[in-house]
Amino acid sequence: MGPGLLYAGAAVGVSHLVQSTRAGAGYGFYLMGILILANVLKYPFFEFAPRYAASTGKSLIDGYSKIGKWAVVMFAVLSIATMFTIQAAVTVVTAGLVGNVFGISMDAAQISGLILFFTMIILMVGRYAILDKLIKIVMVVLAVSTIGATIAAMLKGYHPNPEFTKDFSWFKHADILFLIAFVGWMPAPIDIATWQSLWTVAKIEEMGERPSLKNALLDFKIGYIGTAFLAVCFLSLGALVLYGSGEELSANGVVFAGQLISVFTDSIGNWSYYIIAIAAITVMFSTTLTCLDAYPRVMKPLTEEFFPKLKIKKSKFDFHSWFWIVVVAAGALVLIVYLKNSMRFMVDMATTLSFVTAPLLAFLNYKVVTDKHMPEEGRPKLWLRVYAFIGMGFLGGFMVFYLVWRFL
Repeated sequence: MGPGLLYAGAAVGVSHLVQSTRAGAGYGFYLMGILILANVLKYPFFEFAPRYAASTGKSLIDGYSKIGKWAVVMFAVLSIATMFTIQAAVTVVTAGLVGNVFGISMDAAQISGLILFFTMIILMVGRYAILDKLIKIVMVVLAVSTIGATIAAMLKGYHPNPEFTKDFSWFKHADILFLIAFVGWMPAPIDIATWQSLWTVAKIEEMGERPSLKNALLDFKIGYIGTAFLAVCFLSLGALVLYGSGEELSANGVVFAGQLISVFTDSIGNWSYYIIAIAAITVMFSTTLTCLDAYPRVMKPLTEEFFPKLKIKKSKFDFHSWFWIVVVAAGALVLIVYLKNSMRFMVDMATTLSFVTAPLLAFLNYKVVTDKHMPEEGRPKLWLRVYAFIGMGFLGGFMVFYLVWRFL
């Protein structure tokens, strides 16, 4: 167990704590079907990551290079286009939680800077080993507290005040924009598939042996199904506690953090405040940590692919990874400084970018696992290929709908 839980740690963050809660708070249970559909249709493109890594011992980035330079270039462009925005979005939500829980008077940019610095130190010193151990504790704490809060809220019943309820409209600008942002990171951006393949390779190096395809897929499925289930829980909490209450979720990170924690404490009781606060902070910190670990892991092989002369032999001083950790953290912090008071805008911008790029990344992942260099026994069966085509059709069609609706 390891890479699948790291996937869950990266996925259960903004998409769950922020977007799923907002979906429930704004529209009740109306978007539950969309949530489940997004999880179902994106499944193959995430599953292809552990499938490829377990079958070849290599990451998806190696697979992209096998199918052509164009694939590596496309992936590099998509990664650079989203990495600073995504890192900024997850960090500013973490900063909001930390500021609210500990009553820190510094602004979001200053708290974000401290979090990014602390995260950089952890990654530079511990790398994969510390990430692997930490995530297991975090996910257990979060899962137990979230399920407990959801059960408590369900026992209280669903009693929205009609005076404050509103219906989702497929013709309303704000509702469509939110829907795109919601689907963009549900259950996670497809970039995470590449991250998981890199974590699987790191796990192989740590263990000294390659896991069987069956075990690698089991690890992934536990993480994926658990992530989808927690998304349902967060949307339910938003609907049961906030929908029709007259309370609107704030765009300010610190204020939103207080509202988020109150969703749990209103369900379970005030005695649970610190348990919930710790769970929320740890899960968002784990997302910040996994993102800041993943992007340098992605950019290192991409750098070496485009600039072979820069390739460095293995050593304790991993210059390329350290360089990209600093670059990603600095770029995210610059974005936060300029957008520190608009957490909602930053999150929506990051999730919309992920939504628009999803069909292209889905196609790349499908192309890799069906290419001739992929070992025969690891290639997806016919039903999974058909499943993937349906998913690509859905993502591509939805993207075209959005672009036509947005610009024409």
